[in-house]
Amino acid sequence: MIRTILIACFLLLFFIAGVFIWGITSIIGRFDKYKQDMICLRAVQFAFKTVLFLSGVKVDVHGEEHVPKDEAVLYIGNHRSYFDIVITYARCPRLTGYVAKDSMLKIPFLRIWMKRLHCLFLDRTDIKAGLKMVLTGIDQIKNGISMCIFPEGTRADGENETDMLPFKEGSLKMAEKTGCPIIPMAIVNTADIFEKHVPFVRKTHVVLTYGEPVYVKNLDKEQRKHLGSYTQGIIRNMLENELKMQEQISQQAG
Repeated sequence: MIRTILIACFLLLFFIAGVFIWGITSIIGRFDKYKQDMICLRAVQFAFKTVLFLSGVKVDVHGEEHVPKDEAVLYIGNHRSYFDIVITYARCPRLTGYVAKDSMLKIPFLRIWMKRLHCLFLDRTDIKAGLKMVLTGIDQIKNGISMCIFPEGTRADGENETDMLPFKEGSLKMAEKTGCPIIPMAIVNTADIFEKHVPFVRKTHVVLTYGEPVYVKNLDKEQRKHLGSYTQGIIRNMLENELKMQEQISQQAG
């Protein structure tokens, strides 16, 4: 309960400070849009890192050398917790927009920050709106802004960490149309932070693994046709390898 209260208090303070940050960056943006975006990025990353610290979450990161620093990418990952966003966004080396459900637009202050950070909003009931969102994401990647999407479309709640909902094929169009590298992310144990014991936040050990870049142009016809299931298979293998490693470490320690 104490962790939950501390996080709530910090977020309230950050939102208040955010008004001043917003004002300052708005002025900077008139002269240097990139600098404005980077200040906002680092401010939110600071906030997310603080939330993780207050939550008592320890994050082990593997394979971060696979993430290109000089070009935009499409991050994709399994999704079991709201903290997946907090953890992964805190480590983005460059401007990155996330794809979120359109219900987030109902939260005024958060909506403003998300738009400033190049996030896109998906209306699952409107096919045309979904296509427009994908086209906007393509434009952003072409302009050097990375994108991140969780292709399951919502959080999975299976008992096993490898349980995932089917990846939606359309979510990979941004990489198909731009040729940018796809960076698979395998995230383990995030549901143990909050979702498994709402409304309490618990101290947890999380592992985030980045896989090697996937270039659509290097795949064969069948793999391109089923890019969603193909990349999901990569992430599932990454999850299985991490779980095996954890089991071995546990056995050795025992």
